[in-house]
Amino acid sequence: MFTTILFDLDGTLTDPKPGITKSVQYALAHFGIEEEDLDKLEPFIGPPLQDSFREFYGMDEKQAWEAVEKYRERFAQVGWSENALYPGIDGMLARLKASGCLLGVASSKPEYFVKKILDHFHVAQYFDVALGSEMDGSRSKKEEVIREALLRLGVETGFSREGTVMVGDRLFDVEGAREMGLPCIGVSFGYAAPGELEESGAVQIADSVEELERILLK
Repeated sequence: MFTTILFDLDGTLTDPKPGITKSVQYALAHFGIEEEDLDKLEPFIGPPLQDSFREFYGMDEKQAWEAVEKYRERFAQVGWSENALYPGIDGMLARLKASGCLLGVASSKPEYFVKKILDHFHVAQYFDVALGSEMDGSRSKKEEVIREALLRLGVETGFSREGTVMVGDRLFDVEGAREMGLPCIGVSFGYAAPGELEESGAVQIADSVEELERILLK
């Protein structure tokens, strides 16, 4: 039985596509790049933004940080709320908490927005810790966030991690968990490309919130 469960946020607990993709679109427009198809911006959901601007649009480090700042202009105003809790998540969290599990959020999104979104959806009370990156870009790698979450939960040693699992929708969650010696359960209702979770080594894959709950409460 899992006793400590860490969740990714975007694409795992909430569907953030409108807010993230429209804010990326806003940032790109600042550089004269017009992208009308928001579906093409889905790969920005999950990894650190500065990495994505460099990878997908060939920006150097300075340009990437300028793009992140423009992104945050819109995201801080409206993008964070263009979001939806996946149906059934609140009930699942309540039942996991009632079963005695320690619950945490480990996201690459800035911690300020992580906590704001959890409060907005009235689910913050279920989590013993809610972690994200810093606004300056530090602690943005998934393994760094997971490491800090484990420290705060008091399960930082190998022995005490027995029964601890990460839940996420992208390969970054699987790889970050592996770096910290944890298994990762993937959720296919997020934003992974076909085969991404299987190829990255997710130990199980849930196709719905209901299936995820059955796995976690097995």
